[in-house]
Amino acid sequence: MSNTSSRWRTVDIVVASVIAAAFGVVFWAWNLLYTATDAAFAFFPPAHAVLYGVWLLPGVLAGLVIRKPGAALYAETLASIISALLGSAWGTTVIPQGLLQGLGAELAFLAVGYRSFRLPVAVLSGLLAGLAAGVWDTFAYFAANDLWAFRIPMIVITVLSAGVIAGAGGWALTRALAATGVLDRFPSGRDRDPV
Repeated sequence: MSNTSSRWRTVDIVVASVIAAAFGVVFWAWNLLYTATDAAFAFFPPAHAVLYGVWLLPGVLAGLVIRKPGAALYAETLASIISALLGSAWGTTVIPQGLLQGLGAELAFLAVGYRSFRLPVAVLSGLLAGLAAGVWDTFAYFAANDLWAFRIPMIVITVLSAGVIAGAGGWALTRALAATGVLDRFPSGRDRDPV
């Protein structure tokens, strides 16, 4: 474990919940954008997954900010619950999906014993969340689609989108927030490690 306790403080719960709530609202808007752009990807429908990474940001971001076991899982799951309550196009199926995606994001931090929160770990967190998301989608929504022409490319594009948007993007967002001073109560706000 890093130099911080694995025990959650009230501020950890509050900040993880704020991240989840903010992204639950973002998810609602992103759902609208995603469905509105269906026609733009008619040339190759699996390419639509290039937009996927946004749905995986809260787990990676919370893991990077809170730096405690369960943060990624908690934030991603709560964001999916809020998204469902706001009227997700996919109904309540987004809740177990969010749980699985949060677990994927969490595994990267677990793999390094919650001791490293550098860019490679953030990207791995995004990639694993994307893998969980892509595999979920192939069974929940696209089971009837061709494996090689649709499902495999969709998984690959989802994973890459998640690595870039949720992983690298979450890391950049954490650093930007830290630079403002709003994370000073967290190790992520005091960490000046460049990569």
